[in-house]
Amino acid sequence: MPQGLTDVLEEWKGLEEEYQHAQETHKLYLQKLDEISKLQNKCSSSILSQQKRLKEMSHLVKKCSKGLSEEDGKTLEEIKEKMKMRPNAFFEMEAFLPKKNGLYLSLVLGNVNVTLLSKQSKFAYKDEYEMFKLCFTVILLLFSFMCYFVAGYRFLDAILNFLLVWYYCTLTIRECILISNGSRIKGWWVIHHYIAAFLSGVMLTWPDGTLYELFRNQFLAYSLYQSFVQCLQCYYQSGCLYRLRALGERHNMDLTVEGFQSWMWKGLTFLLPFLFFGHFWQLFNSISLFKMAQLPECKEGQVLMCGICFLILFMGNFFTTVAVVRQKSKSRNQKPKHL
Repeated sequence: MPQGLTDVLEEWKGLEEEYQHAQETHKLYLQKLDEISKLQNKCSSSILSQQKRLKEMSHLVKKCSKGLSEEDGKTLEEIKEKMKMRPNAFFEMEAFLPKKNGLYLSLVLGNVNVTLLSKQSKFAYKDEYEMFKLCFTVILLLFSFMCYFVAGYRFLDAILNFLLVWYYCTLTIRECILISNGSRIKGWWVIHHYIAAFLSGVMLTWPDGTLYELFRNQFLAYSLYQSFVQCLQCYYQSGCLYRLRALGERHNMDLTVEGFQSWMWKGLTFLLPFLFFGHFWQLFNSISLFKMAQLPECKEGQVLMCGICFLILFMGNFFTTVAVVRQKSKSRNQKPKHL
């Protein structure tokens, strides 16, 4: 037998053995996948059952809370405290179980399962989200700078507004996936990007004219400043979360810091003036647009819509920031009492 054919037969024999091993591994993988699917369904039904029974239990506790002895009252209070902790425990458990997409994700992605089933994959997705946000904010910062200082062409403004629409729409999708995987994004922070995407879309459709040119530089300067502040925010939040994770005090999927430490005030007090200045700039934009809408030559509906969007953004951002600072300040002042 020729040497070449011998080499081919030996190589083929090795390939056959590897192929058999690959088939066995894949068969085992499918078997384990089926087992995981059954366990997921079992866990989900168990959690639903527990949640239902907890609701029933809360009604029972209310009924028997009157006329108890001191010892029985203490026992009941212990049960109440444990019941309060259960929803958070269920939230953590459900973060690792497949769930139905919300309305927005269902419309955008359909019925695709977006649940990440391991801590490593959740952490990797969260880090990739933060990196995307930072990198694209820098791109928007540079593009706004170019439009404001270098080139005053309408088509470049349109590209900037298109990038803003794409950026905010992408953020809404990514944040919905983060929420599905256990991130505690809620309240105003969920609504903000939808309004910002709508505002950028309206700016994109605003036709060139006297009123657009009148507002153009003000909007570009605002976009430039907003991108700069968002870079500062990304740096501050990533620093806080990195330190809290290193201390083991924060969940991997958290975006904003709910707990607060004294060392965070140094960064926050530096950041707050920039945030509030940006909020009042949104109010200034709104007032400017409302004044423009009253001019006789104003025929574009975009002027009034942009004014309303800037007003909503100002109110939401301002009152939410004030509420967050008040909450952090209150929790910080209360901490020494527990020591």
